Amino acid sequence: MSGLYARESRSVSTMAHLRFFPQAVVGGNGAYLTGDDGRKLLDFAASWGAASLGHAHPAIREAVNRALSDQAGASYLSTANEPCVLLAEKLLSLVPERARGRVWFGHSGSDANETVARMVVAATGRPRILAFDGAYHGGTVGSMAVSGHPSQQGARAKNLTLIPYPNSYAAGSPDAAKDAALAHLEKLFATEVPPQEVAAFFIEPIQSDGGMLVPPDGFFPALEALCRQHGILIVSDEVKVGLGRTGRFNAFAHFGIEPDIAVFGKGLGGGLPISAVVGPEAILNHAVAFSLQTVHGNPVCAAAALAVLHTIERDNLVANAERTGRVLREALDRLAARHALIGDVRGRGLALGVELTDARQTALTVYRAFQLGLVLYYVGVNSNVLEFTPPLTLTEAEAQEGVAILGQALADVAAGRVDEALLADFAGW
Repeated sequence: MSGLYARESRSVSTMAHLRFFPQAVVGGNGAYLTGDDGRKLLDFAASWGAASLGHAHPAIREAVNRALSDQAGASYLSTANEPCVLLAEKLLSLVPERARGRVWFGHSGSDANETVARMVVAATGRPRILAFDGAYHGGTVGSMAVSGHPSQQGARAKNLTLIPYPNSYAAGSPDAAKDAALAHLEKLFATEVPPQEVAAFFIEPIQSDGGMLVPPDGFFPALEALCRQHGILIVSDEVKVGLGRTGRFNAFAHFGIEPDIAVFGKGLGGGLPISAVVGPEAILNHAVAFSLQTVHGNPVCAAAALAVLHTIERDNLVANAERTGRVLREALDRLAARHALIGDVRGRGLALGVELTDARQTALTVYRAFQLGLVLYYVGVNSNVLEFTPPLTLTEAEAQEGVAILGQALADVAAGRVDEALLADFAGW
């Protein structure tokens, strides 16, 4: 265990920890982190996708420096500030017409989704909310209340109904997964969940923490049709998989649907805390002073987010995510052909998942990969899916380098060369 990691253990609470190995860093640049032991670590997690442009990106540095050199306050609660207005205008241009109304700013995907959950019920007068089993919409009381991930230590809302997210791998085929999920929803509407009481359906276009699950073709258009039939709002949680990560700017664009509300977070600030809800004026302007914290709309974070969006456009990072993601996916497919531990490879762009057949070996694999110089975490309701959310700036050479390290880690685990005692202090999910 490194010196910095040990010092942290004597000073910092573990209540916000989700640890897989003794990672301690002192710096980073691009797709690499610098460990406190001087090692360069190729970062395929990007802090769960939050470091969307990688580490120490010059565009973010310059934007933050400008915003701090002539600071427009610290909030948008009681004063308009230019960075927030510019960012709101930009976000409104990037969503479908039906969502093009107003923008609310927060600190994280958690407070954003909590706000939406309160907002849609208050604005529509409908008490119920739908979401998916395995969904992770945040870590606050209100966002956990509309989530479905089994790892969360918070109560579900009484007005929440969860339905199965269609898992093609587990179901045996895409059609079987799609048909089962839609049949379940239609049965609920016909029995215990009157659709006229449902305010909104929270979706993840690709369910990330639930296992990087990609829905079958046709599933979301069918779900959208059901929601439109009954006047149910669709909320697309783009927090981890949006903003270009999948090879489309909005992840929902892969599936031919148009949500009423889009929620952004994580990579929006490129490493700084900011989230955004974009949706119709009738919903977003339902009430004043409805959801606020003192430094919501911080102009420094807003300036960083605007720099992220401009850089994604200027440097064609959506196309890079699609192109480099294809290289990464093909390399992972080749790896799967050589390793029996790999059960499935799935995802879009630079939002990929590799499902392994054993949870314990999954934990050993990410630990061994870290020892070899690769930062990679695991997700999934069974804690057995390697998650790939590297910076959008990842190069093809870096993608190949990372897969080579992962291949060695898998080989070492399969050969029994990784001591299980290493996992004693790392519970993961």
